[in-house]
Amino acid sequence: MKKKKREKRKKRLGILFCTLVYLFLFLPISVIVVNSFNATTSKPYMSWKGFTFEWYIKLWENHSLVEAFGVTMVIAVVSTLLATVIGTLGAVGMYRYRFKGKALIDGLLYIPVVIPEIVLGISLLTIFAKVHIPRGMLTLILAHVTFCIPFVIFNVRARLAGYDSSIEEASMDLGANRLVTFFEITLPVLAPGILGGALLAFTLSIDDVIISYFVYGQTKTYPLKVMESVKSGVAPDVNALSTLILVGTILFVVLTQGNLFHKKSRQ
Repeated sequence: MKKKKREKRKKRLGILFCTLVYLFLFLPISVIVVNSFNATTSKPYMSWKGFTFEWYIKLWENHSLVEAFGVTMVIAVVSTLLATVIGTLGAVGMYRYRFKGKALIDGLLYIPVVIPEIVLGISLLTIFAKVHIPRGMLTLILAHVTFCIPFVIFNVRARLAGYDSSIEEASMDLGANRLVTFFEITLPVLAPGILGGALLAFTLSIDDVIISYFVYGQTKTYPLKVMESVKSGVAPDVNALSTLILVGTILFVVLTQGNLFHKKSRQ
């Protein structure tokens, strides 16, 4: 009896702990979602005045906000593609070849990850000023590629850790050249690591504020636009767009997990 009581107590404590953790994680998100349906028009937009879909309609009238989100998506897609290609080639090259200074380069990869973002932002701003690159879309893409590349390399290298290079040798023994072997053998094996690195780079690019602040010029991203509105209280149309982004993210995760579950069940 005592053992059963202890197990029930542990179970209840576990449920309570998990509930508190999920509340801590999702309560701020729920506030954004709820406020996107708030009918209030007075700052700081926190007092509840009733339920409305008005802000989802007015969102499309806020051209500067929609444009900033579009700019963010363009920068994120371009930065992710460039960082994924460069990071994948870099990871494969460092795994496959030995050369002088390899250990030094390997250690330097951690610097963009571990240093404060404000230091990296100031450094990039100084470099762009020295080489006379005007701040704007180009500097934002270059900055985002810079801090995204290491994350792609780390993900691909983690996949390479369990990679059996003998399958490449077998492929070439059967008549395939190095290029065919890379696209038909190496790339499919590394695909999960590449996809993971790309998704991480995409998320980091969309989410970045500090580094983008130093290099944006006249091209404002969505996070920078939101940061401006924080001073007077986040407007409900910003909450509406954030809710739409959240819904899109949840749908993507559900579809991805659903496909993975379907594949596993078929196996």
